[in-house]
Amino acid sequence: MNHRQVLIFVENVTMDHARKDWNEIKSNDSWSIFKIMSEFVDAYDRMSKIGPCVSIFGSARTKEENPYFQTSVALAQRLAEKGYGVITGGGPGIMEAANKGAQEGKGPSVGLNIDLPFEQNHNPYIDREHNLEFDYFFVRKVVFVKYSQAFVIMPGGFGTLDEFFEALTLIQTRKISKRPIVIFGSDYWKGLLDWVEGTMLYKEHNISEDDLKLYKLVDTVEDAVQYIDDFFQSHPLTPNF
Repeated sequence: MNHRQVLIFVENVTMDHARKDWNEIKSNDSWSIFKIMSEFVDAYDRMSKIGPCVSIFGSARTKEENPYFQTSVALAQRLAEKGYGVITGGGPGIMEAANKGAQEGKGPSVGLNIDLPFEQNHNPYIDREHNLEFDYFFVRKVVFVKYSQAFVIMPGGFGTLDEFFEALTLIQTRKISKRPIVIFGSDYWKGLLDWVEGTMLYKEHNISEDDLKLYKLVDTVEDAVQYIDDFFQSHPLTPNF
């Protein structure tokens, strides 16, 4: 076998290996559909039995001594006393605070946990029957949106921003009904919101003035709860789709 024949042989073996790998990927993709379906079915079945809930988003890194942690406890407790369940991502930080407040307010305390290599551990304040596990971020996000009557955005990182803009986009594009979006903490969020208004709206015209009415910036538990309560004086409590 000459040098050229060797090269052709190696190339053919490499292509056969690549085709095999691609076929294995396609096979794995087909089977993963069933796992995705099972996550949706289980989550829909369990969440539909809980009743109206408010999702509270925020950083997993917020420590107990942080004022936003204590505020999240108080806010979730107040919402629970008003008859709402509280949904979080199930982890530490703001999520733990919100689940703790929900239990102190004697309301449903729901955790939508995701399998992550860091940061994500179940907090101890999730009701056992309302502790859901997910492998897929997108399934978890659908469940957050479907069963949340309102969204509270506490200070957080990239994940919190993702959840905020996801809810905002779905409401802006009318893929779901209008829901209260509460942004908590002027000191934390004002820079971002100034950029949204100054750059996105007035400089580049990428959103409309009405889009600024899709969320409300607040600094007190009372204002957050009042905004949500006022909204549902004239809107029904229903799943979003």
